[in-house]
Amino acid sequence: MMSSTSYRGRFAPTPSGPLHFGSLVAALGSYLDARAAGGRWLVRIEDIDPPRCPQGADATILRQLERFGLQWDETLCWQHNRHDAYQQALDQLIDQRLAYPCSCSRKQWQSHAIYPGWCRDGLREPGKPVAWRLRSDLAKRPIVWQDRLFGAQQFDPVALGDVVLKRKDDLWAYQLAVVVDDAEQGITDVVRGLDLLDNTPWQRQLQSALKLPEPRYLHLPLVVTPDGQKLSKQNLAPALAEDEDSMRRQLFQALQALDQAPPAALATEPPASQLHWAVANWAIQRLSPTEHRRSP
Repeated sequence: MMSSTSYRGRFAPTPSGPLHFGSLVAALGSYLDARAAGGRWLVRIEDIDPPRCPQGADATILRQLERFGLQWDETLCWQHNRHDAYQQALDQLIDQRLAYPCSCSRKQWQSHAIYPGWCRDGLREPGKPVAWRLRSDLAKRPIVWQDRLFGAQQFDPVALGDVVLKRKDDLWAYQLAVVVDDAEQGITDVVRGLDLLDNTPWQRQLQSALKLPEPRYLHLPLVVTPDGQKLSKQNLAPALAEDEDSMRRQLFQALQALDQAPPAALATEPPASQLHWAVANWAIQRLSPTEHRRSP
């Protein structure tokens, strides 16, 4: 168990719409892990992709978190204010020859499983708009780490390809932004959904190249629809209901999805009481390392 002065966790939603049940499970898991360790829990709004972020969605997410009793510590972080920090990191990678400009379009390489690195040694089509990519062929191989639930992980970065760090439309990509922000906020523990596990090798490569701390990782099983699809805003997952009875039920079901075996009587308790029990009884040993949980 980490001390209260060392554990720093976070929940980092993209404000592309209101939180749904899968989001609640991810937020709750990260919150409980931080609170049970006596640590700090931060919220970061990952709004680096404005076309995906309708006006007001961020305020809705923050209201939902507060309604469910998931109160954050410290000042909110907004990625749209972080351009200079991301550019500084990209400049460091360019200086190390670990990042390169790429003029290729997805259509050009769609017959390949991953981007084949055509622009590593120079632009194929000078004069066209460029994205910036991370060189996977120069990473330490393999990339390994220990996930707190799923155990030892090992990936060959070359098999994952040269991920985009900055897009052709001048917007920052997730991989670079999340690494820079986790370091800036002093995040020691990343608790998030299993769908992001295979993003971790790129992030570990970036942390190593930028000489940034490497947090611990706990990837939570995903909540899926009855037909096995990830519960998400893209497949029209319903927003969390915010009337009192629904909040009690949804929070209790989220504890069940996290394998915490809450007593049946807790289902009728208000969110504050459920959270009090859940923090006191949080145990990742109860989490089953199966990949999916069915949506209620």
